[in-house]
Amino acid sequence: MIKRLCIVATAMALLAAPAHAQDKAQDKAQDKAQDKLKAVASTSIIGDLVRNVGGDHVEVATLVGPNSDAHVFSPTPAHAKTLAAASVVFVNGLGLEGWMTRLVKSSGTKAVTVVVSIGIVPRKAADDGHGHGHGADPHAWQSVANVRLYVANIRNGLKAADPAGAAAYDANAKAYLEKLDALEGEVRAAIGKIPADRRKIITTHDAFGYFGAAYGVQFIAPVGVSGDAEPSAKDVARIIAQVKRQKIPAVFMENISDARMMQQIARETGAKFGGTLYSDALSDVGGPAATYIDMMRNNVTELVKALAQ
Repeated sequence: MIKRLCIVATAMALLAAPAHAQDKAQDKAQDKAQDKLKAVASTSIIGDLVRNVGGDHVEVATLVGPNSDAHVFSPTPAHAKTLAAASVVFVNGLGLEGWMTRLVKSSGTKAVTVVVSIGIVPRKAADDGHGHGHGADPHAWQSVANVRLYVANIRNGLKAADPAGAAAYDANAKAYLEKLDALEGEVRAAIGKIPADRRKIITTHDAFGYFGAAYGVQFIAPVGVSGDAEPSAKDVARIIAQVKRQKIPAVFMENISDARMMQQIARETGAKFGGTLYSDALSDVGGPAATYIDMMRNNVTELVKALAQ
C-alpha cells in the first residue's frame, strides 16, 4: 500500500512539473512585457522606426494604422486609453497631427512627447488651388536623409525616457542607420534609370515633395484638389487638362486614396496608370510596404516600371 502511494505521489509530481514550468515561463514573459518601455507612435511609419530603434526594450502602439490617413484621423476613447498608458509619445510634427493636442488632453497622459522631425528644414506645402495654403509640408519621411534625423530624434527620446537602455538604443540606431545608407544608394541608382524628361508624374495629393527634391522627380499634385475632400467632376476635368498640357507620362494612386479618379484620368489622357505609391502610411503586414524600407523600395520600383521606357 505504501509503495503504491509513493508511485501515485511521484506520478502526480511529474505531471505537476511541466505545468509549474509553464506557469513560471508565463510569469517571466509577463514580467518582461511589463519591464518594456511603453511607447506610442502617431503613424505606422513612425511606429516602424521606433520599433527598429527600440528593439526588445520597447513595446510600441500606433494610433493611425496601416493604409490610414493621418490628415483625417479621428481619435476614439480607445486611442486615449492607449495614450494614457504610455511613457513616451512620438509624433511627426510639422502640422500633421492636428488632433494630437485634443487627444493628449482627453487622455490625461503624463507621457513625454518627442517630435521626430526636429532639425529638418521644412518645405512649404503646395496650395490646394483654392487659395488655401497648408504651411509646412509634413511628409518629410519621403526623403531617406530626413529619416536619418527621425532616427536620431527617436534614439535620443528613448534614451531620455529609459536611460538604462541607452546602449541598446545606440546600437540599434547605428545598425538601422547603416540600412538607411544602403537604401539611399538603392533609391538613387534606381531613379538614375529613368530618363530626365520622363521624371514627372501626378498623384492624388501633394505628399512627395521631399522625395522629388531629394531625387530629382517632379511630383505634380492635381490643381484645384484638396487632399481632404472628394474631387468634383470639374476638378477631374481640370486635372485631365493639366496632364495633357504638361505631357505627364504617368499617374499614380496612393494607398490612402480611392483609385477610381486616377484610373479615369489615365484613360482619358493616355497617361500610364502606375502602381500604388505609399505616401502617408505603410501597408498591412505581408503587403509590399510593411516597413519604411519596404515602402521606399516599393515606391521606387513602381516609378521605374512606369517611367523608365
